Amino acid sequence: MAEQRVEAVVIGSGPGGYVAGIRLGQLGVKALVVEKEHPGGVCLNVGCIPSKALIHAAKTFEKMAKASELGIRLAAPPAVDMAAMQAWKGGIVSKLTGGVKQLLKANGAELELGTASIARGAGGYDVTIARTDGTARTVTTKNVIVATGSRPIEIPGFAVDQQRVLDSTGALALAEVPGRLTVIGGGYIGLELGMVYAKLGAKVTVVEALDSILAGIEPDCVQVVARKLRKMGVEVLLGAKAKGWQDKGDRAVVTVETKDGGEATIDADKILVTVGRRPNSAGLGLEALGVRLDAKGYVQVDRQQRTNVPGIYAIGDVAGGMLLAHKASREGEVAAEVIAGHKSAMDVRCIPAVVFTDPEIATCGLTEQAARDAGHAVRVGKFPFAALGRALSVNDTDGFAKVVADADSGEILGVHIVGNGASDLISEGALAIEMGAVLHDVALTVHPHPTLGESIMEAAKAALGEAIHIVNRGS
Repeated sequence: MAEQRVEAVVIGSGPGGYVAGIRLGQLGVKALVVEKEHPGGVCLNVGCIPSKALIHAAKTFEKMAKASELGIRLAAPPAVDMAAMQAWKGGIVSKLTGGVKQLLKANGAELELGTASIARGAGGYDVTIARTDGTARTVTTKNVIVATGSRPIEIPGFAVDQQRVLDSTGALALAEVPGRLTVIGGGYIGLELGMVYAKLGAKVTVVEALDSILAGIEPDCVQVVARKLRKMGVEVLLGAKAKGWQDKGDRAVVTVETKDGGEATIDADKILVTVGRRPNSAGLGLEALGVRLDAKGYVQVDRQQRTNVPGIYAIGDVAGGMLLAHKASREGEVAAEVIAGHKSAMDVRCIPAVVFTDPEIATCGLTEQAARDAGHAVRVGKFPFAALGRALSVNDTDGFAKVVADADSGEILGVHIVGNGASDLISEGALAIEMGAVLHDVALTVHPHPTLGESIMEAAKAALGEAIHIVNRGS
């Protein structure tokens, strides 16, 4: 029998779940947030935040090694202290985890550590929580938000043991830099972490089954990152499939089927498997409730995050679509607002995505090819970072900003940036698309100088044939 009634239960406290809990509290809805491991979920603990900390540390190390280019002489070559780096990273995670707890409490949402399951009950749904201390608790509610996220996919022949074979969680916690790292999967996670360890001194090899790294991203942006990988000495095997590995004691030997059908072997100290993620939808009782899942296990929802079963909502990775923390957060707000009786829905024209490689790639809206495929006559403007005074002054000139617009109306359909600070610059592109801006709206907006943001203004001008700091095409 349920011991307590709450108005809503949120299962999972990642960037979707904790935001839902906070928003429910803001709207006066008594909520219980259940977390099986650590508040903040994968993103805060073993994903977005710790990876960006290591990326920053690795880039700082790389910059120190090149300080002589700026006239700075170091008394001794920089060295890596992984224990100190991991401790610094852990401090960041701890601070943010504490912040999540405080925000939930301040907004009246209760946090319970344990594993939840859902069943029909007399008062709606009974949610049973198996607490981490071995005890159990059951509450009854009419509203459940499933925010259980996703987990790394394992592939045959590469069982993750976090010793030789790592997933992203293991790669973020290494006590030392491996001499040789083989990364299976050329998506954003594999390349971000691969570049971290390459900068810290590892010999990195990337094995990608497709014919391109970073599939689905604007190809000319990907080319810039591919050039940097080559410059760093990272070997990328395209059209290649990792078939298995053998433990040779002092090393692992990875067997790869190459693009031409041949076979190659790679010596490695560590193997990182990053071939995608799958939803955490099993074990919650969703099937017994009749909640509709797709073939991959993602929970099917509408624009209000509602499943086909009244009172059951799903947000974030477990609900499919783009597996992005900021998407999950917005979905958490929507679900909370719908539960509170507000007219709310996911109504976005674009969701920006960032790849924290070096250089960064940030994208929002349609790619050039997707715009053409959608029937648009397309006008494109590009502006290179090498023509930016700010990029030159910080000694980081790789990349460009690209604006894709409808040739007839001038409406901005996509913004794609590769280069230093792309992650911060893309918000202007997202706002432009969300507001239905046309090229002249951006081109005529005065941007401060000298900044990297001028690249977006100049790209819009370039699409109009009016760029100032590059020669316009056809002129």
